[in-house]
Amino acid sequence: MTIGSAGEHTWRYRLWQHLCGAYGDPFTLVGPRETLHDPSTDEPTSYAYADPDFPRAHLAGWGEGWFHMAPLIGDAVRSCHADVLLVSLGLIDLGFYTNAEQTADNVRAFVAEARAAGPRIRTAVLPVIRNVRVEADPAFADQVARFNELLAKTVADLDTPASPLLLVPPPPSYDFHTDTYDGTHPNETGEHKIAGAFAEALWREWDLGGPYRTA
Repeated sequence: MTIGSAGEHTWRYRLWQHLCGAYGDPFTLVGPRETLHDPSTDEPTSYAYADPDFPRAHLAGWGEGWFHMAPLIGDAVRSCHADVLLVSLGLIDLGFYTNAEQTADNVRAFVAEARAAGPRIRTAVLPVIRNVRVEADPAFADQVARFNELLAKTVADLDTPASPLLLVPPPPSYDFHTDTYDGTHPNETGEHKIAGAFAEALWREWDLGGPYRTA
């Protein structure tokens, strides 16, 4: 949902557009990766962004979640000098790797590694946005709801003045029937809604940027 596929803009691009309008350009997106997922090879090897003229750096992976990112985030913060982390993870964890409690443990590991690398790092976390699987798999739907409860508690427990943690309110109108192209991955409207959720939270809570506009 964050890395995007060949031919897409990504919500990262939508947020970058917004911040350029709000700030002028005293910021950049950072991360050790730049590629998109290539559906033809099922590998993260594509550079075919719909608009390649933006800072493409990120730390996202197709099929990667908290389980995968916790061991990587420390090196990424150190090497890329990140100040703010924007995190949208968890759906893949709950679908294939870990239950809600184990996933929450990986959130704690992620935060610990990020802070070890950057003691004043700020982290904004989006709860898991449900996908089409919740309609056919009630147990999975329950795990998503349980994890989001645990995530809110974890963020509250770990939040500190020196290294703030922010739980981003999910976009209220997001609907996987209309805001994705396959029941999971965001289309243009979905990209805007995810970017808008981060943008509004950053503005309201940390005075970064401004109100989100889609045009």
